Amino acid sequence: MVPLEGMIESMPWRRLSVELPWAEKASPSTAASALDVATEVIGAVQYHIGDEPFAILGQSFGGMIARHVAHELRDRVLGLATIAGVVEARHSHRTVPPRAALVVDEAVLERAGDAREGFVEEHVVQTAETFAAFVEYVLPGARGSDHEVMERIASDYGLPVDPEIGHPEPFLAPSLHLFGRQDDVVGFEDGWRLRDHYPRGTYAVLDTAGHSVHLERPELTGALLRDWLTRMGTAVR
Repeated sequence: MVPLEGMIESMPWRRLSVELPWAEKASPSTAASALDVATEVIGAVQYHIGDEPFAILGQSFGGMIARHVAHELRDRVLGLATIAGVVEARHSHRTVPPRAALVVDEAVLERAGDAREGFVEEHVVQTAETFAAFVEYVLPGARGSDHEVMERIASDYGLPVDPEIGHPEPFLAPSLHLFGRQDDVVGFEDGWRLRDHYPRGTYAVLDTAGHSVHLERPELTGALLRDWLTRMGTAVR
């Protein structure tokens, strides 16, 4: 998610990044489920910002965690954004498109070496630009992550109750839900079904983008993020 910094650096927001338990050099954690992770994130929010209002953004699994936090702390939450967020935790129950690679630069793949497999799995746009972003922002985290912690949490990957079911009242703060049209990891249709719960939500499904939509379509991602932040500044609460 580091590339997002450059997309919103002109916006007057203080930004804090929370490392999830499997991240390299993350604080020791006993988390063994998605709920444990969400509880730790709530603790981190309270530790770092106290009772201040805040907005929250999460990508992939972090999108599911962000939705939980936003609903649990709704009275303090200015807005919620998810990027390729997990909605259906059970892989076999997800509605996803078939795997497709839409833009492929074979010369880039030939030079990718041992990073090729992970890059091809993650991207439907396989160009020099997306490969450079993958190598700089994704690969180090993947190689440095604690797989034992990841496997422990993966054994209880879903939340006990979906946030929108546990808190059925519509979420009225400005939100953004960004998906890749060719995302064969989480898809977009499961998230789209939540749209009535977010009456102030922008839903965007970007073509020529997969699970790494923010790396493959950075200009549109940045524009949507800046719009989300601006909408929070003008929201009537």
